[in-house]
Amino acid sequence: MSRFRLNWVAILVAAIASFIFEALWFSLFMNEWLIGIGRTMEWLTSAAGHPVTNAVQYATAILCSIIAAAVLSICIQASGEQTARRGILCAAVIWFGFIATGWAKEYIFEVRTLQIYAINTGYALIDLMLIGAIVGAWKKKSTAALS
Repeated sequence: MSRFRLNWVAILVAAIASFIFEALWFSLFMNEWLIGIGRTMEWLTSAAGHPVTNAVQYATAILCSIIAAAVLSICIQASGEQTARRGILCAAVIWFGFIATGWAKEYIFEVRTLQIYAINTGYALIDLMLIGAIVGAWKKKSTAALS
């Protein structure tokens, strides 16, 4: 089995970029997203007032971004030379094979709109491609290896 080297600096930078991108994306599509999930701005502002809930939400978001970046780094390395282009390509293939299809099945049975599907999966595609570009382009490897 090949040895994969995880560059934790690149992974953390990619996770922070992902976290910032998520905030921007859902701020841009906030009204449409709220309608799509059947919530109101009042619900959102009342939910935002709980510090423990907010901390758990933000910690979960950054942890998920770290995990996605680490797994994507392994996939990039497993598929060949580590480059930004390969990172973007791996991200798009993973998105198409697992996220777009998995969420399509879920959303069709939940009778959700195409708009909320596009908002959520569009975010996931661009986010993974951003992460893939960062961890793919970052050449210096750390000493942490998975075998």
